[in-house]
Amino acid sequence: MSITGVLFAMLIVGATGCLIGFFLCFASEKFKVEVDERESAILEVLPGNNCGGCGYAGCSGLAAAIVKGEAPVNQCPVGGAPVAALVGEIMGVAAEEGVRQVAFVKCAGTCEKAKNNYVYTGVEDCTAMAFVPGGGPKACDYGCMGFGSCVQACPFDAIHIVDGIAKVDKEACKACGKCIAVCPKHLIEFIPYEASYAVACSSKDKGKDVMQVCQTGCIACHLCEKNCPQGAITITDNIAHIDQSLCTGCGVCAEKCPKKVIFPQQVVATALEA
Repeated sequence: MSITGVLFAMLIVGATGCLIGFFLCFASEKFKVEVDERESAILEVLPGNNCGGCGYAGCSGLAAAIVKGEAPVNQCPVGGAPVAALVGEIMGVAAEEGVRQVAFVKCAGTCEKAKNNYVYTGVEDCTAMAFVPGGGPKACDYGCMGFGSCVQACPFDAIHIVDGIAKVDKEACKACGKCIAVCPKHLIEFIPYEASYAVACSSKDKGKDVMQVCQTGCIACHLCEKNCPQGAITITDNIAHIDQSLCTGCGVCAEKCPKKVIFPQQVVATALEA
């Protein structure tokens, strides 16, 4: 091959490259999506966990929603008030102080208090229990199975298995909701961080049936409901419910409960430290 042919080939390749580069630059300018500078600024102050606790697909999704006015500046549960204040400054609005929420496991059926129908030695995953006889070894159909699917789902190491049941460290919990989503028994719910008392049971069975499978389950005796001076407790579907907006933390319900299934939130943290 002559030198002229080589140079000609190089010229053709170079010209083609330049032409493609020109069209790519043109297309990038023609079809580029304008990004609001505030969106980038908000993304920088968000925690970056991409946990989805805000209800959007990651921090970038939340940042875009805030700029569009589709989400409040305090929507991030992980960042809390400090991040909400920074986002509020970027958006030029005041960040309303929200009520901090934490996850709470509605079960107190520890290894000593809850009965098992048999000894299980298979895969330790709560979601797998749907394919196991009886829905798992635990005699209570509503109780925590203790295999830790919620533990694996939590990105903040805020939930652990203690004595056979899941316990939430409310100081570490960021209310992302992943534990709630993964629990097949729907035992986990959000309650205010400042909540004084909570009912650690989810069983809807009648009292006599509850006592056959768990020593500490709610038996719907109505003593807490009758003695609460604020009317903050009601019995629905054989289980006690506390209206945290009415509860003053007097402790009468916990004192009157014969099964001791109502207890202060800090008991959870104490159990984790033990």
